Amino acid sequence: MTHKHYKIYKPYGYLSQFVNNQNKRRNKKLLSDLYDLPNEVMAIGRLDEKSEGLLLLTTDGKFSEHIRSSKIEKEYHVLVDGVINKSEIEKLKKGIEISINGKPYTTKPCTAELLSDISHIEKRFVRDKRHGKTSWLSITITEGKFRQVRKMTSAVGLPTLRLVRVRIGDYRLEGLNSRDIVEINSLHS
Repeated sequence: MTHKHYKIYKPYGYLSQFVNNQNKRRNKKLLSDLYDLPNEVMAIGRLDEKSEGLLLLTTDGKFSEHIRSSKIEKEYHVLVDGVINKSEIEKLKKGIEISINGKPYTTKPCTAELLSDISHIEKRFVRDKRHGKTSWLSITITEGKFRQVRKMTSAVGLPTLRLVRVRIGDYRLEGLNSRDIVEINSLHS
C-alpha cells in the first residue's frame, strides 16, 4: 500500500479528528467537515479545539509514531496575556512544573523566545487592546503533554490567548492559510 501524507492548517474551533464518537461533543466541528479524505487517514497528534496551525495527517502508523516521538520538535507561536520578561522566558526554557492528570510534572527544557515578527500568522480577533497588553513568544518542545504549552505559560502567570503550531520537525506552516491542505512526501521511510 502506498501511504498518503498531508499537512493542513487546522482552523480555530475544530477538533483534530474525523469521527465523533462522544455524545457530549455532538455539535463540535470535525476535520471531516473540511476535508474529504480516505477513511484510513488519521491526525498525527492533536491540536485542541481552541488551537490552530500545522497538523499532519497520514495513513501510515509508523510515520505517525515517528512524528509523535521526542526526536521531533514542535514549535508554537503563542499570544499571551501580559508582557513577558526575560525571567519568565528563562523559567519556561529550564522546565516548569505543571499538572498532568492531577499530578505535578516538570516539563523538559525547551526553546523559548520573544517573537517580534508575527506577519506570518493569520490575523484573527482575540480581544480588544484596552483589555491589556499582550506578547507573542515562540516555544519549541519535544514532548506533547495534554495542553502543555497553555499550562506552561499559565504557570509563569501569562495565560495563553492564542496558540498557533508553526512547525513539526521539518514541516512548516509557511505558505498555508487557515483550512488549506497540501499532500506531502514523508521524510521518514
